[in-house]
Amino acid sequence: MSLPPLPLLVNGVAHAVAVDPDTPLLTVLRDTLQLKGSRFGCGEERCGACTVLLDGRPQHACRLPASAACGHAVTTIEGLGSATAPGPLQRLFLDEQAAQCGYCINGIIVALTGLLQRRPLPTRDELLHHLDERHLCRCGAHPRILRVVDRALAAAAQEPA
Repeated sequence: MSLPPLPLLVNGVAHAVAVDPDTPLLTVLRDTLQLKGSRFGCGEERCGACTVLLDGRPQHACRLPASAACGHAVTTIEGLGSATAPGPLQRLFLDEQAAQCGYCINGIIVALTGLLQRRPLPTRDELLHHLDERHLCRCGAHPRILRVVDRALAAAAQEPA
């Protein structure tokens, strides 16, 4: 029995994927659409490695059914920039060498991007709380990640309103 295709808008590109509607969005992104930047970490929405933006809001993709993303814009790390043209936060992470193994960083970049898009001038405490409640870095890259947070805040404060 063939499955009716699910319409998904990922990184501005429309897709029709023939998967069970209950398939986790992360599985569809990685296995069907070959977007490997979102990672499987804990599978329990606790570590943040799988974070994507759903209509601009950070969302764990590991347990979210693909059908729940229909009618919404999904943005992955691949939609924020590339190796040759990194997005602003990606550039800051590169400049600060703020990754050790790199497993959690994509989710952190996506989540910070979502927060900064919704709230261009958050406080440092808001940013830290946002990261603390959603992300786990096991490598100890926290001091470098915090330098990125500080630089992102400084850059946001200098942008014209």
